Formats: sequence, C-alpha cells, structure tokens
Amino acid sequence: MTENSFVIVGIRETDVQEKEKKKRWYQGKPIISVVLLGIILLGCVFCDLIMMKDPTYLDLVNYTKAPNREFLFGTDTLGRDIFSMIWYGGRISLFIGFVSTAISTAIALIFGALSGIAPEWIDTLMMRLTEILLSLPNLLVIILLQAILGEANVISISIVIGITSWTSIAKVVRTEVRQIRNSEYVVASRCMGGSFFHILWKHLTPNFISSIMFMVVMNVRSAIVSESTLSFMGIGLPLEIISWGSMLSLSEKALLTKAWWIILIPGAFLVVTLMCVTNLGNYLRKNTNRKQSSL
Repeated sequence: MTENSFVIVGIRETDVQEKEKKKRWYQGKPIISVVLLGIILLGCVFCDLIMMKDPTYLDLVNYTKAPNREFLFGTDTLGRDIFSMIWYGGRISLFIGFVSTAISTAIALIFGALSGIAPEWIDTLMMRLTEILLSLPNLLVIILLQAILGEANVISISIVIGITSWTSIAKVVRTEVRQIRNSEYVVASRCMGGSFFHILWKHLTPNFISSIMFMVVMNVRSAIVSESTLSFMGIGLPLEIISWGSMLSLSEKALLTKAWWIILIPGAFLVVTLMCVTNLGNYLRKNTNRKQSSL
C-alpha cells in the first residue's frame, strides 16, 4: 500500500444537508398569510384614509344596493356603505381580539407563575380550579358574564372574553415555571431580594415565551370568533357599533332580500383573517416544537 492509499475527505454531505441548502428562505413560512393579514391590519388601522363614505350614515335612498361604482361592496338593508363598514368594523373586531388576548395573557402569566412556584398543595388547588374552568363551555360563560354586566360595548366584551380564555395558557406557564424555578439565576435573584414580578418578567417569561406564543396568537382568533358569534346571535355589540360580527347579524334580512353581498363580503374578510391567524399560529407551534426536539 502506498502513502496515498487513504485520503481524508472530511464529512460527506448527506442528502438531508443538500436539501436544506437548496431550500429557499420563504419555503415553509406563511408568507401569504402574513401579507394578507398585514394588508387587512393596515386597512383597518388607516381606514379613515380609504373609506369612501361615512360607515354610520343611513342612506335610505340607496339601501340594499348591489356592488357598483359608487358603492364598491354595495349597501346593507339600512343603506350603509359596506366597503367603509368592512374597514371600520374590522378595526373594532381586531381591537377586541388584541385587547382580550392581552388581558387573558396577563392573567395566565401571573396565575401560572404563582402556581408554578407555590407549595404542592396550593399548586394542586390552583390547577383543579383551572381544570374546572376548562371543563365549562366558554361561550356559555361569556354569555352569562355579559348578561350580568348588562348592555354590551367594546370594552365589556373585551374584558369578558379576556377573563374566560386564560386557562390553557396558564397550564403551560405553570409547567414551564416548575421546570426552571430552581435554576441558579432564579435562586440568585430571590436571594438578592427580587420581587415576584421582577423575577417573572426578567427571568421566567423569556424562557417560556416561545412556548406560549402560538397559543397567544390563537387566542386572538378565538376572541374575534367569540365576538362575531355573540353579535350573530343578537347578544353582542349593538347595531350602531359596527363590527364584522354585527354586520353578519343582518344575515336574516339579507337572505330574505337575496342581498348576498351583505353576508358574503364581511364573511369572506372574517374567514380570511381567521385563516391567516390560524396559519401563523400553526407555524409558531411547529417552529417551537422543532426547536425543542433539537435540544
């Protein structure tokens, strides 16, 4: 055998590595969903710049008009311009979604962290309470609380939805906190006199935020669905407060007059928004699971 019989060639690239190199940066990412959701969000935020007419104006001369040059999406049974209502109502629906999600996330973080660092018997009691609340139909609880509060408005619906949709996130937070509560940096912060909220914000939350992010995103979707369902049932926002749900509450009259655009167009915007949020949430969940499996 000669000296050059063996040649060191290094690590041979496998087919998986070659496929990863060929994979484009946008593959597997919800680009279309992000773009569509961004367009809808921008349209709702800056709706004052693109609204053709006052969404609350009752034009009784042009009621139930099909889509045309003057009314791009037509008018409803009260003569209101649906194009302007879509963007203005979307602002209300998205506001309820984000505010209620912020409330539920704050409750879940505090409750879950307290349960995670509490003694065993207190932790058991808090988790049993969480499981009892999880077993109750969420929509029925929302209806009950809203009936107690009285006439619905944007703030009351946001609060009711927020305080009834924190349980799932709290269970995940509690599990994550119990795993890291005895870490050196948490113990050191306690010894230095760090308060509960300081430890929660500075040390605990950064470690489990990725685990609950997809649940937070999905809570936005659930809140929009809950508001739309309540308005569709006639127990949500009053008719003068425009939202996608309150627009769909006119479906009975629209079906009787064969005005398909009153149902189809707001329903299409609602479905597209929910699908985009769902795709974004699924991507965050898969990304989190992939990172955890590679640890």
